[in-house]
Amino acid sequence: MLPLKLNQVTDAETGDPAWKSLYRVGGTAAFIAAVFIPIQIIVFIIHPPPGTVIDWFTLFQNNRLLGLLDMDLLLIVDLVLMTLVLLALYAALRRASQSFMAIAATLGFLGIAAYFASSTAFNMLSLSDQYATATTDEQRAMFLAAGQAMLAIWTGTAFVVGYILEGVALLIIAVVMLRSTLFSRVTASVGILLGVMSLVPPTAGMIGLLFSLGSLVPLEIWLILIARRLFQLGRAS
Repeated sequence: MLPLKLNQVTDAETGDPAWKSLYRVGGTAAFIAAVFIPIQIIVFIIHPPPGTVIDWFTLFQNNRLLGLLDMDLLLIVDLVLMTLVLLALYAALRRASQSFMAIAATLGFLGIAAYFASSTAFNMLSLSDQYATATTDEQRAMFLAAGQAMLAIWTGTAFVVGYILEGVALLIIAVVMLRSTLFSRVTASVGILLGVMSLVPPTAGMIGLLFSLGSLVPLEIWLILIARRLFQLGRAS
């Protein structure tokens, strides 16, 4: 019985060796995402996003990269990275609860897809170019109206649904972590806090804005803890 118990403990602490490459990829993705978050915050502080369509068009014409960054270019990259993190977490935590991790991964991927559907950064860049080359007032008015529609989509239904789905997915993952020996209770607790705060989208008035900004702190901590642990699992496996 003793060798069996030792093997069970080893498996619980190291994860499945078949997924060691995915653990490393997921850890790298989590680390890169953690690096991008403070960069995005600095960009928003130094140059807050414009408030009107014409201001957006002007920004894109003056500095295309800054315009894309103000319109969440790094967040788009972060969400691509999060797909790898979700896959790695599913591989690591599926033994604790395969059903709940399948639900969490599905909701997470749906949330990411919804956000991609709401992203209009490159649409706005294209419209700003067309606005700049327009020769009549009618054409400029048309591009301004199209730009206003893009801004509405950017923070519209798809964005809100995707944001909440991501929050639910994070909350489920954090709860599963409490049932597993692979991740610490600190990591799980930070994940629960992050998941709860992510259930209120930034479009929900002042409370939503405060929750959105406040969630960046546990998100940064959680990504660093996740990256560290996934690297450990990749080596231990």
